[in-house]
Amino acid sequence: MKSWLVFLPLVRCDVIWNGFFDANFTVDHFDQCTPPLSLVSIDIHRSWSNQIPPYQWYIHGSQPTSHYLSLSPAFKNPASKVDAQGIRITIDSSSSWNGQTMMRSEIIPQKAAGVNLGQGHLYYHFSVSTLATNAPDPSLEHQIAFFENHFTELKYGRLSGTADDNTLRWMVGGQTKWETQLVPGTWYNFAYDIDFDAKTVGLWASTGAEALKKVVENLGANTFTDSQDWHVGELRLDNGATAAAEDWFWSGVYIESGEVTTDVAGPSA
Repeated sequence: MKSWLVFLPLVRCDVIWNGFFDANFTVDHFDQCTPPLSLVSIDIHRSWSNQIPPYQWYIHGSQPTSHYLSLSPAFKNPASKVDAQGIRITIDSSSSWNGQTMMRSEIIPQKAAGVNLGQGHLYYHFSVSTLATNAPDPSLEHQIAFFENHFTELKYGRLSGTADDNTLRWMVGGQTKWETQLVPGTWYNFAYDIDFDAKTVGLWASTGAEALKKVVENLGANTFTDSQDWHVGELRLDNGATAAAEDWFWSGVYIESGEVTTDVAGPSA
């Protein structure tokens, strides 16, 4: 009697872009990602000749890059095995970009030619954390890990009223769909589950070293990106206020297709 082995295709992930920092990456590399000011004033989404992977760096205040960005193994989620270093992204009263009243420090994926970060079913991964030192101001609205049209994003702080609000929210189309209290020293892990073709978005989340779990099923959304407008960093709506410096820590930033990676250690090599 013959036996037949049926081989089913393995479902796996494909990392189509990553923002992992190896041990050799320094803050000085970001200055090679900075466009001429003339190009910034013309069109913030156009490419320029001296940008380098994995990020574009032009949305920040008037101080040197090292004032806003810092890299260290101490800044990553200890559970991450794909980052040698994490990044600390700082905003303060000098972080006005192009004269705006909001404070901004943001890095943006620099993709390879031919890679489309806005088609098919993709997962946008990242982990964020804060500390009690230079903690975010709960009296001010913060926009975090957002797209230009804000179809999905995280928000922190007061959105309305007069009371301080320590809530970290996941938003779809400006509406809160998931929330938690922000605890200093805790790593919050996320994956935006975006089906650009079906026009839906959901959320995977966890804390610390715990595996990601689907916490919100996919909802209808105006899913769109031109592959150059996912803002990894913070926008704080100061609206003229003089607020203190804030540090946000980022780790495990990457985009994948296929099956979602739930292990916060990161995708397999």
